[in-house]
Amino acid sequence: MTRALVVLLVLGIMGAFDTLVFHEWKARLPIQPSSRVELALHAARDAVYSVLFGTLAWLEPRGAFVALFVVLFLVEIVITLSDFVVEDRTRRLPAGERITHALMGIVYGILLASLAPFFLVWFAEPAGLVHADHGLLSWVLSAFAVGVAASGVRDVVAALSFGPSLEKSAS
Repeated sequence: MTRALVVLLVLGIMGAFDTLVFHEWKARLPIQPSSRVELALHAARDAVYSVLFGTLAWLEPRGAFVALFVVLFLVEIVITLSDFVVEDRTRRLPAGERITHALMGIVYGILLASLAPFFLVWFAEPAGLVHADHGLLSWVLSAFAVGVAASGVRDVVAALSFGPSLEKSAS
């Protein structure tokens, strides 16, 4: 499981890089009214990652809880695919951001492949959350959970600061 959590950490580092460099610094999404929907999607994805980082750092799902985690991973995929569509409609992404997104997709696949054997075994067990301490890795993942949650709050506040959406004001 430690190997899967290291992959999750790598994905978190890549996500932080993408957010800080491409979303905050280069595109300045939080001050672009056209980024309202993109920011809302980022906030939703941040909520998912906050749960994933925070729980998998200390807990292993069993039984029906495995299904809940599978749903979270699927929700993240839907959000990310929606984000790709919105980005293509609202702004021109720099090559570096496109490359970062592609690499993150690859790492996400490695994460799912790393977790799948555990989830298959754990699904057959009675429902519950089992404590698991991965030492420093658990603490670092917990810090990432807090950081991604804060990023999500920032994105929600920024998205709401633009006032009513154009779709609503047109009716």
